[in-house]
Amino acid sequence: MPRLSEVLAELDALWPPERAESWDAVGTVCGDPDAEIRRVLFAVDPVREIADEAVALGADLIVTHHPLYLRGTTTVAAGHFKGRVVHTLIKHDIALHVAHTNADTADPGVSDALAGALDLRVTGPLVPENNLGRICELDHPETLAAFAARAAKRLPATAQGIRVAGDPDMTVRRVAVSGGSGDSLFDAVRAAGVDAFLTADLRHHPVSEATQRSPLGLVDAAHWATEWPWCELAAAQLDTLSDRHGWDLRVHVSKTVTDPWSSHHTSPGAPN
Repeated sequence: MPRLSEVLAELDALWPPERAESWDAVGTVCGDPDAEIRRVLFAVDPVREIADEAVALGADLIVTHHPLYLRGTTTVAAGHFKGRVVHTLIKHDIALHVAHTNADTADPGVSDALAGALDLRVTGPLVPENNLGRICELDHPETLAAFAARAAKRLPATAQGIRVAGDPDMTVRRVAVSGGSGDSLFDAVRAAGVDAFLTADLRHHPVSEATQRSPLGLVDAAHWATEWPWCELAAAQLDTLSDRHGWDLRVHVSKTVTDPWSSHHTSPGAPN
């Protein structure tokens, strides 16, 4: 069995920590470098449900996309929900490792996994300077409504579902995709000359301005849903490394939905 330090060295080669944004908190949160690793669980969020799932699974290592302590902390007391996660992991000898913005800009990375989940052909990065997002082509043109339906079918189901802005009958041939929050990328999307942009966390004003400036179609999925495909990609990458080194790791992807929204209601609207 490999030691944690050996597995982490390979993960850092896949997602170099120096590629992370300066504000980010990536790397190992807890874990003994000399501990033996047999079973690994990939997930988007380092929340209590994932920690409990790892305990039930008998995992020795959790790899998540989102950090546990993005803004730092002065305590890991178990009375706090994040501290409870740390206590659970340490009590059961489970390490936690984070690959966040360094996985966003990896090749392949989060947006490659998103494109793959939608069966899109990647032609290049959306933002070449930092390899962020992807420009993709569809095998056959389809309407914006059909493209949104494709996203709804192929991405994990969430309470939010898929929101669409733009003419549902417009033709879509080239699209940009970016896992996670993407409304800071509208300038790059417009410069790319794509027909549609699929991402998450789109806000009212950027969407309103984007649709007024051009006929761009917008497809807004839940943040968690756009990043979950990366877990499958990352697990496959670790499986390959395990085979290469003869580690015989058992690698799992959590199917637990940790998107924070729990339900969706369509309003009939207020009376006039």
